[in-house]
Amino acid sequence: MPHNDRTPLAHRIQTPIFSALLFITISLFSAFSHAAEEKSAAADQQKASYAALADILQDDKARAQLITHLREAAGTTPAAKAPDENTAPQAEQLSLIDQLVDTTQQTASGFMKRVQQLKDTINSGPQHHFNAARFFPALGYFLLTVAVTFAFFHLIRRLIGPLYLRLGRWGNHARLKEAHWYKLPASIIGAFAVDLGILLLTVAAGNLFTQYFNGGSPLIARLQALFLSAFAVIEFFKAVLRLIFAPGFSYLRPFPLADVTARYWNTRLAWVSGLIGYALMVGVPVVATQINYTTAAVVNFVVMLALTVYASWLILHNRRTIHHEFNLLAERSMAFFSVILRALGHVWHLLAVSYFVVLFFLSQFDFAGSLRFMMAATIKSLVIIGIGALISGLLSRWINRRITLPDDVNRRYPLLQKRINSYIPAGLKIIRVLVVLSVTLSLLDAWQIFNLNKWFMTETGEKVISGLGHMLFILCFAIVAWTLLASVIEHRLAQELSNGARPSARERTLLTLFRNVLAIVICTITIMIMLSQVGLNIAPLLAGAGALGLAVSFGAQTLVKDVITGIFIQFENGMNTGEYVTVMGISGTVERMTIRSIGLRDIYGVYHIVPYSSITTLSNYEREFGVYRASYNVSRNEDVDAANAVLRKAVEALQQDENIKPLLLGEPTYQGVVGLGDQFFTLRVLVRTKALEQWTVQYALDRLVKNHFAAAGIEMPRQAVQLYADEAASQLATVQNGFKP
Repeated sequence: MPHNDRTPLAHRIQTPIFSALLFITISLFSAFSHAAEEKSAAADQQKASYAALADILQDDKARAQLITHLREAAGTTPAAKAPDENTAPQAEQLSLIDQLVDTTQQTASGFMKRVQQLKDTINSGPQHHFNAARFFPALGYFLLTVAVTFAFFHLIRRLIGPLYLRLGRWGNHARLKEAHWYKLPASIIGAFAVDLGILLLTVAAGNLFTQYFNGGSPLIARLQALFLSAFAVIEFFKAVLRLIFAPGFSYLRPFPLADVTARYWNTRLAWVSGLIGYALMVGVPVVATQINYTTAAVVNFVVMLALTVYASWLILHNRRTIHHEFNLLAERSMAFFSVILRALGHVWHLLAVSYFVVLFFLSQFDFAGSLRFMMAATIKSLVIIGIGALISGLLSRWINRRITLPDDVNRRYPLLQKRINSYIPAGLKIIRVLVVLSVTLSLLDAWQIFNLNKWFMTETGEKVISGLGHMLFILCFAIVAWTLLASVIEHRLAQELSNGARPSARERTLLTLFRNVLAIVICTITIMIMLSQVGLNIAPLLAGAGALGLAVSFGAQTLVKDVITGIFIQFENGMNTGEYVTVMGISGTVERMTIRSIGLRDIYGVYHIVPYSSITTLSNYEREFGVYRASYNVSRNEDVDAANAVLRKAVEALQQDENIKPLLLGEPTYQGVVGLGDQFFTLRVLVRTKALEQWTVQYALDRLVKNHFAAAGIEMPRQAVQLYADEAASQLATVQNGFKP
């Protein structure tokens, strides 16, 4: 890519992922200065202690007093030490504001001490006189080592070039064919491993070269070793850049970058890192040893200031374009990464500029150590973020996927697939949050802001890790237990019996009730155990829950009665959903049964809710069979035997009806004359039918009896009106007189 800055930025910057991976900046200058101040203070305190001890031992009187104090301390009882042991907790009682003020003061004091120490080092450092006779031969061997090392390194890379192409084509072919997902990452990691192998081989060859070509001078050997050390660190960092950008092998590029963009950023960042690295790790130390510390400090200041200004200009120059690319990348990413990318797009330039500013200030106190620290922390951050992004990406993909069970399993366990697809994504989201938290703590540890290993060894760390592990185990165990038990219940509800029938309505109602109670019990126990793992004392909570339950029981006696009565009705199989019953004078179909009431729908469509405690009598029309008690009144003038014979013929015709015959159970029972009145006598027959079919049989039998009685000339009773003779004549005369004019 041309280095003309007038080139449109849209052609140079296409995606900002490299900035997210490279410019990882944390405000660690204060922490680093504080750590350096603690080390310096500890060293000064140690020196002062040694000097004071020497003075005491030299003075006979002071030495005698020291021996006396030591003997008194040896004879001190444990009770006398108690006040000293309690002094530490008193220091921990400082408020948060006081702690922040103390930390700020210590940081400022440490920074000023570091500045004064740097000033003293520059002023009192060894002043060397330039020796041309020694310098130029050493420079010749040094430049020869540099030339041989770089030539060997680039020669090996050129020879290995076809291997990079083959790895890239293999990974690209896997991506185009949508083969196994691991092939493309494997090819990228393989190319990075080859790059590291070339670096190790070059460093080994350079060390071998310096053993035979150093002119027998320890100074030349030390300068050569200094260069090889810097070469290993800087080229490793450049290898990471090649892993990200892959400027010469687009097939090995893990991110969707254009070739122009990849070359642009790889070239500039490689030059910046190379100049900073070789200047701090080679140039400045050589000037300090061969000339003086003052000149080395000036060179270090000028070089680092120029590179910091250039890096800041490069960052701010591309700020808007990379911000736009962050937004575009966020739109193509999943929701989890979209939020992070959009937030990073707003502040990436501040983090990047802070990174180089911190490096500039640290380099003024420690020439080579600051660069090693920054590069080590940066590479650790890149690795941590890369691993975290990979794991989070896989988890996000798995969260969006849905598990499909075989049809046979879905038929046996209807809600198992839905339940699994609700639990697993929630669990993966929890794991993803833990991954983000782990990445954050690891980044703080990489920049020495937070000592993660030391925190793990503390009592607080052990409690947090063990409590978190126990909570996750309890939660997973509760979910698995609920899933298994609920699936067994649902399997029993959905299965067919050996005779092809489904479980009874009573069984379905009891299983549903048991499943709901089981869910409440498991949730309650799980919450209680998790609260105990957090450290909350659940004994008062349990006692309070018991007292509350007792108070509620006194105020909700009707509710308790409803529940208890409903449970006994279910165990006695009094009624089930879908059955026709009569409760409290209301007849209808049971549509719903809860733990405290039932819902009835009568023949008019009215929906009734009846609490269990109100049920004193329950009539169920669907228990085993029904009976139609047919009673027919016949005129008293008819022959009883003839009427009975006609009734039997009508019942026999009913039994021969193909539509009614399947509804009948057993033989009808003829009871004969069951009633005798002034104008009629009553014949009765009992017909046993299937449950709820007695009304169908009634309609059919009444029609047949009416037709058979009419065909046989048997009359049904009529309403009789009796008039006496005198009253009839009087009424007739009254009527006749009423019509006279």
